[in-house]
Amino acid sequence: MPPASPHAATPSPALRRLGELLVERHLATPADIGKALAFQQQFGGRIGSILVRLGALSEESLLPVLSEQLGIPLLDSSEWPVDAQAARVPLDASGIVADWWIDNDVVAWAAPEGQLLVAGRDPLDPMVNELLGQRLPAGWSWRLARAQDIERLVDLLARARRADEEAADDVSHLRELAEEAPVIELVNNILAQAMDQRASDIHIEPEEMLFHVRMRIDGILHTRLTLPASRYPAVASRVKLISGMDIAERRLPQDGRLSVRVSGQDVDVRVSSVPAVHGESLVMRLLPKERQDLSLQRLGFSPRDLSLFRGWVQEPHGIVLVTGPTGSGKSTTLYAALESINQRDRKIITVEDPVEYQLPGITQIQANAEIGYTFARALRAILRQDPDVIMIGEIRDLETAEIAVQSSLTGHLVLSTLHTNDAVSAFTRLIDMGVEPFLVATSVRAVQAQRLVRRLCPDCSRPVEPLPAVARLVEPLLEASAARPQWREAVGCQRCQGTGYRGRVGIYELVDVTPEMQELVLARSTAEKLRTLASAQGGRTLREDGLLKAHAGLTTVEEVVRVTGALPADG
Repeated sequence: MPPASPHAATPSPALRRLGELLVERHLATPADIGKALAFQQQFGGRIGSILVRLGALSEESLLPVLSEQLGIPLLDSSEWPVDAQAARVPLDASGIVADWWIDNDVVAWAAPEGQLLVAGRDPLDPMVNELLGQRLPAGWSWRLARAQDIERLVDLLARARRADEEAADDVSHLRELAEEAPVIELVNNILAQAMDQRASDIHIEPEEMLFHVRMRIDGILHTRLTLPASRYPAVASRVKLISGMDIAERRLPQDGRLSVRVSGQDVDVRVSSVPAVHGESLVMRLLPKERQDLSLQRLGFSPRDLSLFRGWVQEPHGIVLVTGPTGSGKSTTLYAALESINQRDRKIITVEDPVEYQLPGITQIQANAEIGYTFARALRAILRQDPDVIMIGEIRDLETAEIAVQSSLTGHLVLSTLHTNDAVSAFTRLIDMGVEPFLVATSVRAVQAQRLVRRLCPDCSRPVEPLPAVARLVEPLLEASAARPQWREAVGCQRCQGTGYRGRVGIYELVDVTPEMQELVLARSTAEKLRTLASAQGGRTLREDGLLKAHAGLTTVEEVVRVTGALPADG
């Protein structure tokens, strides 16, 4: 009979009989072969297997002879599949149902070297060889293995199949939980409560016995709900389901997004999941679509700083940088700046990741690093769009920084953010990135550092006398026209959830790049020298601006210290 396929293990008529080879090697006697042949005639089966079953020889002795007779190599330990996935890939690709492999005690896998190997109890079975020849790609080959090794391989395949079935059942169960009315109501109520309390983020954090729902309100996290851990899978599945995430994937980080109407407001919600010890930590960032406070006047600038900043963003070219850590209000400041100059007489284009708020009359571009659409690539494209003003969400690398510099030098106003602790550190940060000092000095027009401090609740704050050392620190900062001191302290009431604060206000450090400042940047001067010059030119530090706002009754000294650090030892 001809082979069923080029890869089949059907023996050629020219091959010597197995019994003859075993007798020749003194591994079996003619009597043993006779008994095996009689058994085979009555019950069927392969001679080799029958001899092992009758105890005439061991499987270890049989396999090398069988390998020589059939020309099928023995399975080497280095060829073992590394995991169940190695056996599942060929199974899925073949289109043969998993039950067939298990019922026939056959398994195929991609060996570490890449070749496709097959092992089974009967590599001579013509039906098995015919089907494998039709379904497996060219180049596969048999391996002879001990029965217990084949059993282990088939068991590996069976366990992988059971895991798939359990995962499918688990996903189905999680989906059912996520669609239950109490779970839907709970998640909706969490979102509504967050919006009512002006939260910017919702944190869902599982522990061994409990899970907590915390909300970031005015920059501070507050625990708003604690529930048994048994309810966590349903809540997490609901959040992942509505945000377009894979509810079955709990081993890798995921990102999702949804738009929903909550408490009468349309809001975009960005969802992030990260695997943790007791489950996934979920964070939802709330981005209301309707923003009523995108104006520079509402951000907390002093009259002098507001005038200076407005002058910067009206410049025809140059780079204006806003610096600060994540959550310090940089994006809001840039959006307000764009709103102030958006008179429809200039082409304004932004490159962001992500686009947080949509502004009418402005072309906003969403960068996507996953598909290679980076800030730098987007910037190169928009320079052909004839822009007047370019807003870059963040300068993250040298390539983006160089394009921003070149754009500013070719007649564009560039607004962007940078992660530095104070304003003057922006110069050294750009130089550290690899931008030449003379390009930094000539392109950067101004830098502003900022933080957010909590604003005192107007319903419950009360007057307080400041420490004499604090009053002495503020006195040199006051202008002749300054109002009377309004030092106050936080108390707490129902309207502010007992915190004593409601809303936030910015504190700012503005550095104008004067010719003297350019000289220091060109000379690669230290940040300390740059700060000294900025102070000599009338600039205020973040702490000084914060203390002035505490003097005006907008916040407290404690809040300024929390955000900017401890006061000097003599203060």
